Amino acid sequence: MKTRLLACVLGAAALLFYVNAQAGDLYANIMERGKVRIGVNLSGLPFGTYVPGTQTPMGFAVDLAQDIGQKLGVETEVVPVVAANRAVFLQQGKVDLLIANMTVTPERAEQLDYVPTPYEQLGGALVAPRNSGIRRWTDLKDKTVCISQGASFQQPLIQDYHVRLKAFRGQSEVLLALRGNSCDAVVLNSPIMHELLRQPDWAGFEIPVAEDLVPADSVIWLRKQQPEMRQLLDRIVQDWHGSGWLLALGKQYQMQPSGLIVELHDRYKGSAALKVPVRP
Repeated sequence: MKTRLLACVLGAAALLFYVNAQAGDLYANIMERGKVRIGVNLSGLPFGTYVPGTQTPMGFAVDLAQDIGQKLGVETEVVPVVAANRAVFLQQGKVDLLIANMTVTPERAEQLDYVPTPYEQLGGALVAPRNSGIRRWTDLKDKTVCISQGASFQQPLIQDYHVRLKAFRGQSEVLLALRGNSCDAVVLNSPIMHELLRQPDWAGFEIPVAEDLVPADSVIWLRKQQPEMRQLLDRIVQDWHGSGWLLALGKQYQMQPSGLIVELHDRYKGSAALKVPVRP
C-alpha cells in the first residue's frame, strides 16, 4: 500500500512538473534548446509535402516555419501533423507552434492562443466529379460529403446545406473516398484542391462552385500564456507582409492571394525592419 501511495505521489509530481514546464516561457525554452518545433500539414502542395524520393519537407508552410527559425536564430524542426491531431500535438507540447492550415474559430481560441496577424485567409473548396450536376453549395442537400476530421467545415455543411457528412483522419483518406465513390463530393482547403486539380490524373474532377466555404483567417497557433512569443511572432508575420516576401512566396507556389493578404501588405509596407530581441 505504501509503495502504491508513493508511486501515486511521484506520478502526480511528475505531471505537475510537465504542466508547469509547458506553461513556462516558450521563448526561453526555444532559445535554450536551440530549436523551434513547428507542426505543419504535409498532405500536399502548396502548403506542405516531401521532396520526391526524400523525407525532406517542402512547401509554402514549410518555408514559413523555416523563416521563423532563421529570425529566431535557431534550428527549425518541421513536425508532420494532420487536422485530427494538430491541436493535440500543440497541447501536449510535441510542437511549439502550428502552421497547419488551422483557421480561427471561437472553439479553438478557447483552448489555444494564436498570433493576431493572419498569414493567409483560407476557405474550403468543393471537389466533385465533372458529371455530378453540382453547381451551387445548395445542391449538396442530402448528398454525402467527405471532409477531414477536425476541419472547420462540419458545422456549415450540416446546418446550412444539410449534407450527409463523413469525416476521415487525413486528406489522403478523403480523396480515396471520393475516387472510390464513397462520397458525392469533398470539401478541403482551397489552395490544396486547386493545386491537386492541375494534375492530369484528376482531369475527371472539378471545383464546380467558385466561392470558398467559410473563408477565415489562417494563423500561427501556440499554447496560452505565452505573451512574449505571441508578440514576437506577430512582428514576424507583419514583416512578412510589409516586405512583400509573403506575396512573393505565394506566387512561387501558384497561390492566388486573398484580398486580406493584399490589404495587409499595403498596411505594413514600409514599416521598420524586424529586429528580434536577444536576451542575455
